[in-house]
Order: sequence, then C-alpha cells, then structure tokens
Amino acid sequence: MDNATSEKRAITGAQVAGVTFGNALEFYDFLIFSFFAVQIGQTFFPSGEPGAALLAALATFGAGFLTRPLGAVVLGIMGDRVGRRPAMLLSFAMIGAASLGVALVPGYDRIGWWAPAMVLVLRLLQGFALGGEVGASSAFLAEAAAPERRGTVVSFQFVGQNGATLVAGLVGTALATVLTAGQLADWGWRLALALGVLIVPVGLRLRGTLPETLEKGASSLPAPPVAAYRRVAIVAFLTLLANTICTYVSNYMTTYAATTLALPANVAFGATVAVGLGGVTGALLAGTLSDRIGRRPVMIWPQVAACAMILPGFWLIGAYPGWPSLWSVSFALRLAVATGATAAFIHAAEALPARVRSGALAVIYAVAISVFGGTTQFAVAWLTQATGDPLAPAWYMLAAALVGLGAMMAARESAPFSDQRRGKAAPSVAA
Repeated sequence: MDNATSEKRAITGAQVAGVTFGNALEFYDFLIFSFFAVQIGQTFFPSGEPGAALLAALATFGAGFLTRPLGAVVLGIMGDRVGRRPAMLLSFAMIGAASLGVALVPGYDRIGWWAPAMVLVLRLLQGFALGGEVGASSAFLAEAAAPERRGTVVSFQFVGQNGATLVAGLVGTALATVLTAGQLADWGWRLALALGVLIVPVGLRLRGTLPETLEKGASSLPAPPVAAYRRVAIVAFLTLLANTICTYVSNYMTTYAATTLALPANVAFGATVAVGLGGVTGALLAGTLSDRIGRRPVMIWPQVAACAMILPGFWLIGAYPGWPSLWSVSFALRLAVATGATAAFIHAAEALPARVRSGALAVIYAVAISVFGGTTQFAVAWLTQATGDPLAPAWYMLAAALVGLGAMMAARESAPFSDQRRGKAAPSVAA
C-alpha cells in the first residue's frame, strides 16, 4: 500500500464530524415531520372524523419511504462508481431543498388539495435523497477507519441518526413549552423544519472537505457474485428490519403520549429527547465495546434485554402515565435497541465487499426501512385505534425485536481481532 493511500485512509476527527453532522441534519429534516404529525395533520389534512387527520399525516410521512429504494439504487451505485463524496453531497443538497419546500407550503385552508399534494411530492424527494445517504456515508466511515477503531468510527453513522432524534426532541420540547397549542399548529412546526434547513450550508461545507475513499480504478473491477455475501446481506436486512420497526415505534412515543395517553405536549416531546439520548448513548457504547469484545456479543445481549423490557415497559407507561414512566422507559428501550442495532450495522459495513459496499448497504437499508419503517407509525396508530389496546405498539415492537435477535444469533464474528486470534492479519475493509 502506498503512502498516499495510507494517508487517505487516516481519518481525522473533523472528517468523522463532517459525515456525522451531515447525516444528523438529513435525519433531522426527515424525522421532524413525524414528531409534529398532529400539527401537520391539522394543517394539511383537516377532517371532522377523530384521528383521520393524524392517520393522513402519518401516511404522508410513510410515503417518504417509498422512494428510498430508488434513491438507494441511484445514489448507492453513484457512490460505488463515481465516489463516496459526490453521492453524499448530492443527497444532502436534495434533502435540504425538499425540507425547505415542506416548511413553505401553504396550508389546506389557503390552497386546498394542492397543499397535501405538494407535501407528498416533497416527502418523496426527501425519501429519495435519504435512501442514498446511508450507503455512501457508511462506506466512507468503514473505509477511512483504522481496523482496530472501525467499530467506533462506523458507530457515528447511528450517533448522527440518534443525535437527530435528540435534537428534534429538544426543539419540539422547547417550542411546545414557549408556544401555545394554536401557535405550534399554525407555524411552530414550520420553525422546527426551518432550523434544520438553515444549517444545510454548513453541512455542505463540511462534506466538501472530505477525502475520497473509493480506490482509483475500483469501479472498473467486476462485482463479486451475490453468493459471496448473501449471508451478510440477509443478516443485515433482518437486523435492520427489526431496528427500523423498534426505532419508529420509539419515535412514535411523542404522538402516542399526546393522543393515547393525553399527556401535555411538552411531556410528550420529552419522550423524543429520552429516545434520542438513549440512542446516542447506545451507539457510542456499541462502537467502543465491539472494538474490544467483538460485534456478536454486543449485538445479541442488548437485544435480549430489549425483548425482555418491551411489554413491561409499555405496561408501566399505561398504568402510570406521566413523565417519569414515559421518559425512563423510552430511554431504556432505545438504549438497548440502539446498542444491538449499531453493532449489527458495523458488522454489515465491514463484512460486505468494498466493490458493492455503498450500493449494497444503501439498498438493504432502504428496502428494510421503506417496507417496515414507512408503515410502522401508521400501523401502530391504526392498531391502537382499532383494538383500543394501549399495548398494541408493544406487541408490534416485540415481534420485530425477536426477528432481529434470531438474525443476530446467526451472524458470524467479523471484528478484525477475530482474525488476529486465528493468526491472520487484520483486514483492510477497503481491500
């Protein structure tokens, strides 16, 4: 390996921050829609039937997942052929433009059905952009990191995502505290979106300074057969499926607390803060621990803990509704799920072949999320309304968590030190 290549792979803290910051902003702009689903439903989907506007808003939120696979294919392949950095820059610019558009669309009372139609188109554009983000940015992190720190570095992919949840929750809590319910529904949610859009130029600047980790000439090499990485792809898909459902049930806590438990808006948004804090903590813990003891144990044991906590946790929230139960359960569940899911994602990022890493990660992630993430919040809202059972989200979450646990147990250890213990050199993930 020549000096230039070695130098290119020596990732710095500023470069990790550039990827993480940009990734967090993309997820913030995408997720803030669901956190303000009640207010957005009132703005764009007025209805005299209780719960109809909320379901319409959540369905529009889910529509943003439909174009994720398309974005994953287009931008993921771009990342494997043109470079990781151009793909990251394009996806970031697109989601910023789409988010600005959602913040500026007039309400139903001013332009009628044009309002929900325009929001739907912009959500589809957001989904396309975000579909290609994960593959390129994760490939960059995996390839730029030293083998012994790969888990820590790749974990910042999930640190950014969960950090977006945390910041969105803080913004929502602050706005719900200082604004009236009418102001929050009228323009408060627009302000929350605009705050994310204002920082887009900073993210573009940071990403523009990143080095390129795609090796020269790598795009001309033949892609490996699917059979060579089928097991990794299946494990990745099932663990991402489980994490997606668990994540969006957790993110639904704000809406659940406001609609099912009838808690005040500032208490409901506090659940999002707890979820975000638990997610960031779990991601950081997974990165550090997986570099020391391996990916498999850090996947499996936190997932076991999550499965054991889900039903008792939701029962506690329903039996003793209020901020102590809501926030503590939200934090604990997200901490356990995020720890296992981050370790599983690290496994996928380093185990997939470099030639197809950006595209494969993007497509696996996007399909799992578009099919299951896009329907989760609508499904749990409908199940709760149809059955009248406040534990409906818990049963849905538990089923997904068990699927993820089974996949994690089938995974093979991929940490570099496992090769060193067998007398092999630690692999370069970009090789």
